Amino acid sequence: MTCRNIHSLSKFGAVVALLAAGGLAATADSPLNIGSRRELFVDDYLIASMTGAELKLHKPEPRDVALVCDLPWEGNTSAYYTLFRDNDRFRAYYRASHFDEKTKKWAHPEFACYAESRDGVKWKKPELGLFEFSGSKQNNIVWNGDGSHNFTPFKDGNPACSPDARYKAFAGGMTLVNAKKKSCLNALKSPDGIHWTLMTEAVITAGAFDSQNLAFWDAERGEYRAYWRIFTSGYTDERGWKPAGVRAIRTATSKDFIHWENQADLKYVDSPPEHLYTNAVLPYSRAPHLFVAFPTRFQPKTQQVEPVFMSSRDGVIFRRWSEELIPITAPKDRDGNRSNYMTWGLLQLPGNSRELSVYATEAYYAGPGSRVRRFTFRTDGFVSVRAGGEGTLITKPLTFAGSKLSLNIASKGKTRVELRDAAGKPLPGFALDDCAPITGDSIEHVVKWKSRADVSKLAGKPVQLRFELKEADLYSLRFVK
Repeated sequence: MTCRNIHSLSKFGAVVALLAAGGLAATADSPLNIGSRRELFVDDYLIASMTGAELKLHKPEPRDVALVCDLPWEGNTSAYYTLFRDNDRFRAYYRASHFDEKTKKWAHPEFACYAESRDGVKWKKPELGLFEFSGSKQNNIVWNGDGSHNFTPFKDGNPACSPDARYKAFAGGMTLVNAKKKSCLNALKSPDGIHWTLMTEAVITAGAFDSQNLAFWDAERGEYRAYWRIFTSGYTDERGWKPAGVRAIRTATSKDFIHWENQADLKYVDSPPEHLYTNAVLPYSRAPHLFVAFPTRFQPKTQQVEPVFMSSRDGVIFRRWSEELIPITAPKDRDGNRSNYMTWGLLQLPGNSRELSVYATEAYYAGPGSRVRRFTFRTDGFVSVRAGGEGTLITKPLTFAGSKLSLNIASKGKTRVELRDAAGKPLPGFALDDCAPITGDSIEHVVKWKSRADVSKLAGKPVQLRFELKEADLYSLRFVK
């Protein structure tokens, strides 16, 4: 989205943009209230105008392989990985399965397996001793009941959560609807993330669940939120056929993880219908009012998949980027059938505040087992306001709480910031000429004007920010104490 077309959304897109901004356009009389929360430039929520600048999607950098699923009970179709931090360790859950390319048969039943890591780089598969495979329980199988195909856990951050359900999961199942068998999602629970029991059957029945269907505790809004696979109608494929529909995503909320309401199909700002296989939606930890997601786009003609990026402010309306996030030409073995899924997880690894780790699969259907490779983003670095030369960004009128303006920015030239009143007039002492030029690369750069950083006297008053960018990428901003 360039500076030329950022405000040339279609009629539908413009309506969606207003909804995503809370239903109101920012004016001097009704400015955006950002308080002291961090705002990422993943959309045009804050942007009034840009000249010589554009919103730029950034792709994560490939690192080493983290997991290889080549044990006898795993295999080349191991998939649907879930990764999250849990105190002093990282946990990973995934489907273990293998398809014999010679016999064209499945080599063994599907299992849900478990791995853990202290650093997010090297992973171990502990012998859990829970379930038998080939006469032995010396394996890392953590679940082999209904839903082993797409067992997707999370750690529940709800302060009212019962200790025996500190960990929860969705897993596929079957139920009767109008006397007919139909797929569904079952709810599971665990006190420790290892020993799992069925919580309630068929908590969600409206959907097509042959995917990684997930849920999490949304602390910002005080509710559980779920995202799962559906099919929409009205789709004609490249052969002129009309199959069940486009693979799409539905969401709902719950107060108890059992009863789900407010079901809604995801909507997108100016994005065409595309097959989205997995969704990988989660709240962004540094700005939990924002949802980020790495859905997997599926190409029916080639059977290839590629992750893309999207974000949302309400969990329903998303800004989805058309450019692939990890191309099939990335390091190795991701151009085959379903060989390039993003896992569900966004990890801050110990000792590195400047980067975030994501993980993506490769070598699906290849032997002896599929792999997971780590990739890294700059912290907050999904999208930036980029000026390749000189550019200007002016924000909508906003109010804030705090005494300092902190930026996540990389600037080769001398970037400056001006604070204006809501009418666009520079505020005394905070004009461009008063700003100490910003150069270098920092995820927490405190802006100074005439050697001072204190802006507390402006807190609660409508202001605009004007950025004079010089060969710069601006990722996020926040007013802090």
